[in-house]
Amino acid sequence: MDFELTESQRMITNAAREIATEFGPEYWRKKEEKHEFGSEFWKAICDAGFLGIVIPEEYGGSGNGATDLFIAMENLAGYGCGMAGAWYLILSEVFGGLSILKHGTAEQKKKYLPALAKGDIEFCMALTEPNAGTNTLNISTTARKEGNNWIINGNKTFISGADRAQGMLIIARTSPCGSKGSKTSGLSLFLADLPNKAVEIEPIAKHAVNYSHSCTVTFNDLKLPENALMPPLDGGWHNVLDTLNPERMSFSALGVGIAHLAIRKAVEYARERKVFNNVPIGSYQALQFPLAESYSCLEAARLLNLQASVAYDAGKPSAEVGAAANMAKAIVVEHAIKAVYWAMQVYGGYGYAVEYDVERWWREINLIRLAPVTQQMTLAYIGERILGLPKSYQA
Repeated sequence: MDFELTESQRMITNAAREIATEFGPEYWRKKEEKHEFGSEFWKAICDAGFLGIVIPEEYGGSGNGATDLFIAMENLAGYGCGMAGAWYLILSEVFGGLSILKHGTAEQKKKYLPALAKGDIEFCMALTEPNAGTNTLNISTTARKEGNNWIINGNKTFISGADRAQGMLIIARTSPCGSKGSKTSGLSLFLADLPNKAVEIEPIAKHAVNYSHSCTVTFNDLKLPENALMPPLDGGWHNVLDTLNPERMSFSALGVGIAHLAIRKAVEYARERKVFNNVPIGSYQALQFPLAESYSCLEAARLLNLQASVAYDAGKPSAEVGAAANMAKAIVVEHAIKAVYWAMQVYGGYGYAVEYDVERWWREINLIRLAPVTQQMTLAYIGERILGLPKSYQA
């Protein structure tokens, strides 16, 4: 197995690090405090072509794989941006670009992909619902056919970027669960243009990542044209999985990035800080060992995540991609959180101060235990699908 980056991937890495250095911790500290979108950062990643990494050249992108996108995310996060380094790319390039590229019609690709590649439009995905949570098969948002239109009604929650997006991927039920012979049947995907008066959007106050708003979304007889359906009708479940796997890989990449950023800053501080006996606190094994352990485990998870992304780019079955993606995320969750925790311990009281940024990374990194799927569900997937143990929950 070749672990060397291609020339293109090295260029992406260098460009990402340059952008992350320009838009470093102080920039995102201010954006977080003001609950303000990083417009200058958005322009920089658009100018660098990052919004078009996975989009083919015929639509204005560079035609690279998802692996290249995750490399960009990890380096943006790891060299100064924290979670923001991947967040905007997940919303527009994973939910929008990858989903439409892999499952959209020729007409949908022609309409959305060029604008996404340029960064002229932002995207979001309306999946999660208040009464369904992780159980996607239990969603109650409906889409019914009325003449040549689709009429959508329902409620979604934690839909990040919905207040800014000009495009939305909507997951709705077009047939009752199981009515087509399978529990996974009856879900369909739709593409909607925003804003629309039939779509109510309300930001949710939250703990972190306030440079992007997560919102409740209500559809009140949203009328979409017939060609808004992303085929196949009633067969959208597997297409959803094909979007959720890259989302998991994105979160693993950004988790590794945030943890590396926190470790690097902690190491810099620990080399200089002296408290007892005029020796650097970095010489204390109580601080060295947990940072070293976390770093080692994160490097292993990083390679496992690359294995998942290479399989995804090669068109391997979703189960093969999902196995590596879920195992990578399970490791990243535990050790990225541990890494940022110990970075805060290295800083001591200063770790709690806003100006040192570690407290923000602590708030950000804890989200990966909950999203895009909880750690418990990730472990349940590994237990059932990889180890072959009996299913531990009922969908």
